[in-house]
Amino acid sequence: MTGTKTGTKTGSKTSAETRTDAGARTGTLLAGGIVAGPLFLVASLIQGLTREGFDFTRNAFSQLSLGGLGWIQVIVFLLTGLLAIAGAIGMRRVLRGAPGGVWAPRLVGVFGASFVLAGVFTADPGDGFPAGTPKGSSGSVSAHGAVHLGGATVGFLALCAAFLVLATYFADRGQRGWALASRLVPVGVLAGSSASSVSVLAFTAGAALGLLWLSAVTVRLRATTPPTQHTPQR
Repeated sequence: MTGTKTGTKTGSKTSAETRTDAGARTGTLLAGGIVAGPLFLVASLIQGLTREGFDFTRNAFSQLSLGGLGWIQVIVFLLTGLLAIAGAIGMRRVLRGAPGGVWAPRLVGVFGASFVLAGVFTADPGDGFPAGTPKGSSGSVSAHGAVHLGGATVGFLALCAAFLVLATYFADRGQRGWALASRLVPVGVLAGSSASSVSVLAFTAGAALGLLWLSAVTVRLRATTPPTQHTPQR
């Protein structure tokens, strides 16, 4: 009798700890999605302020991958992409069985993959950067530059679609403010992208909006994960 009861309690405790550990791992994955955007923006801002020839009104953050210190931005791109992919895996766990639970994580994963691609295929020089590059557009796009631009376009379109899918999740839970914002943010991101030929700052602002909103919704989703504390032993 005693052995049976002890075994039952031990088995129950192990099951509870397993669930707790799974929740902790999910929270860690979601943390990747939270820090991805701020990491990219802060690292890019610091480099933009310190690297010779970079002008926020003419040059995109992608061009920081060029020049002697370009390896720093390449690493930033790769880390940002991998963290976003980790966040997507965490989202899949949290949203399993919920509205948007299938496509939102997949689309965020595509967005993360686009950053990894951008780290491998760099942008073209132009508008005075790297230092010594003539100002103005060269009028031609290299093969790696085309892959970079194409990947970025697909990535941000996927992110916008992910926000729209997440809007259905928030609406289903009665979180109308989050649902509304998740529908409006894609408008701002796409508006900034559309204005990129006229203003690099508009493109940068639109991209930053998307990155920061990804952090915001991931924080919100992380709040729905189980607590990570173990059940007190008696």
